[in-house]
Amino acid sequence: MIDARRGVLYPARMPEFHRLPAPPEAAELAAWFWIPVWDIEPGRTSRQDVVAYPALNLVVEQNGGAPAEVQLVGATTAASFRDLRGRGWAVGALLRPASAAALVEEPAALRDTAMPFDAPELFAGVAAAMTDAGDSGRAQAVAVFARWLAARVGEVSPVARQANAMSDLLMTDASILRAEDAAARLHLSLRTLQRLAHRHVGLPPAAMIRRRRLQEAAQRMRDDPHAEIAVIAADLGYADHAHLTRDFRTVLGIAPSTYRADPDS
Repeated sequence: MIDARRGVLYPARMPEFHRLPAPPEAAELAAWFWIPVWDIEPGRTSRQDVVAYPALNLVVEQNGGAPAEVQLVGATTAASFRDLRGRGWAVGALLRPASAAALVEEPAALRDTAMPFDAPELFAGVAAAMTDAGDSGRAQAVAVFARWLAARVGEVSPVARQANAMSDLLMTDASILRAEDAAARLHLSLRTLQRLAHRHVGLPPAAMIRRRRLQEAAQRMRDDPHAEIAVIAADLGYADHAHLTRDFRTVLGIAPSTYRADPDS
């Protein structure tokens, strides 16, 4: 199972935050639903840094005084951040590949960007549920979202299920270090695997594997600030700590030692 704790680089900075499992009708369509709620003092900003899962997100959001909106957010190639201001909330679905391809023709075109998504009935239902700020409101918002997603996507095809299996393998199996490993495990050609990733995620398989390893590396550094980077690198299948450091700098923009030393991590 994908570890829902990963991806948030500085958990101590997070506002109220909840992750809820996908209801049965959306189990093939969303890995989980995430709901932050914030109330930032006037004049202040709360920056949230993430190294996101390699997936698309569909997000219903009410951010302070900004107009309410629904956005489809593409997969990212590097760590990203969001500045929160005022009062607001968001209800997002971390989409599984089976639903991503049904919602956008070319997921790769959304890489590192987002687009408005025309779904007024989704926004209305989620917003009505979120007037209740407690557990029941969040549960109702997820139920509304899941029903809408299931109706919008419709029947899941065998190819879409294959794309889900690909993503699950790349993001959960530590023995998969190369795209060729995943192709062999799934009994696919490398080219077929690459096409699945492009059509249903928008990132190549190698980038998805690297994201899994970096998310785990970051979490291990948070959980054990005294762990040796060379040991973490070896445990994650890197040839040496220099290769982990290079990937860390490329995707997160900082060195592992700098991240580990950050008191807000």
